Amino acid sequence: MARVRLDNITQQFGKTIAVQDISFEVPDGEFWVLVGPSGCGKSTLLRTIAGLEPVTAGDLYIGDRRVNDLTARQRDVAMVFQNYALYPHMTVAQNLAFGLKMRQVSKDEQQQQIQQVARSLDIEHLLDRKPGQLSGGQQQRVALGRRSPVSPSFSPR
Repeated sequence: MARVRLDNITQQFGKTIAVQDISFEVPDGEFWVLVGPSGCGKSTLLRTIAGLEPVTAGDLYIGDRRVNDLTARQRDVAMVFQNYALYPHMTVAQNLAFGLKMRQVSKDEQQQQIQQVARSLDIEHLLDRKPGQLSGGQQQRVALGRRSPVSPSFSPR
């Protein structure tokens, strides 16, 4: 995981200012949570960091690299959406492997990462199940586990 720094980020949609002049830094290896009332800009800010929304003003850095003009794919950032966005026709293992396949990671490396993530999230016993057979909390852990590649220090707890 790399440091994320926002310098005076503003996000505007037409005449509506959704986020104005936000600055903060999430140090490498730290886990932060955005909390606030509905409509305050939490999702907009996360979508901006992930590259799903263009930066209107300010500078966004991942590591030491300014990423304002990079696509979502180039940023290598993942989001876990409220509805989990799991593929219902795929098993947990297949859902975990999906991003790795898209990145053309070898099958051996996919299996290694799936096992590592499943162990970290305590979902090893669920790898052959489909999302409809999981509780909400289990689905959330699968959605978290889809983030790849996994660093040796990966720990969602």
